[in-house]
Amino acid sequence: MAYLLKYDSTHGIYPQTVECEKNAVVIADVSIATSQEKDPSKIKWEAHGVNFVIEATGVFTTLERASLHLDGGAKRVIITAPSTDAPMYVFGVNHCCYSPKNGSIVSATSCTTNCAGPLIKTMNDKFQVLEGMITSVHATIAAQRTVDGPTGKLWRDGRGCLQNIIPTSTGAAKCISKILPELKEKISAIAFRVPIPNVSLCDITLRVSQPVTYDEVKKVMKAASETTLKGILHYTEDDVVSSDFNHTKYSCIFDAKAGIPQTSTFIKIIAWYDNEYGFAHRIVDLMKFMHEVDEGKGCVTGEILEEGN
Repeated sequence: MAYLLKYDSTHGIYPQTVECEKNAVVIADVSIATSQEKDPSKIKWEAHGVNFVIEATGVFTTLERASLHLDGGAKRVIITAPSTDAPMYVFGVNHCCYSPKNGSIVSATSCTTNCAGPLIKTMNDKFQVLEGMITSVHATIAAQRTVDGPTGKLWRDGRGCLQNIIPTSTGAAKCISKILPELKEKISAIAFRVPIPNVSLCDITLRVSQPVTYDEVKKVMKAASETTLKGILHYTEDDVVSSDFNHTKYSCIFDAKAGIPQTSTFIKIIAWYDNEYGFAHRIVDLMKFMHEVDEGKGCVTGEILEEGN
């Protein structure tokens, strides 16, 4: 664990000292306990003073399974994947709906939803989205195979990731319907895994109710990047490619030159995202916000979840 943190093939060498001790990783003189326990209920979270657990294994994604961390003494659990039954929050979209009364376990959805969500919300707030489609052009992930192999019923997922562009499913559309319930059943999504190590792209096509020019769309996105979504949405008119956004902290980078209008109510927008580093920063932002709310310092509305979503 210490070695992989110190030497990262995608993000480079960690800038601070990283050492390994018995049952701990020491980062810049800060000792962090480690465990190889596979049963979350047996991890002594409380004994280590842990309040928030970031559930990033991709295994314990339901309320029932994630609650095992609570059995171990954790106070809150943030799942870094879509969940079938945990409340979902995307920082910058609906995080203000978080309330402790809605439970101790939440889902931060996915890196793709964290990219598409702020963009679709901005378009919906300004122009009223009627329907849309998300195509995620996604970098390879750890679960993929480097050479062909069996993968149960999802045969295409078993093809070598270095040789192929692989169509696959994504939970982004379902997540959008949870964080923006007014768009339920109005957004669909598909993904393509491509042979690059990091940085992905959302190709979003939307039909809106109000006639709009692409210049107006750009103005709205630029304004949002400087105000309500500052630090979450970035705006660029540069001639960029995917590697330009490796290690970016933003959830999404609106590429003003890549989008196109088909008609005044049918618009395609393009945004980049670091599916690792950017998403990780939003997890931390969500955790900080939840802590503030738990301490009575944050501003919440709870509106969406009180409607049963």
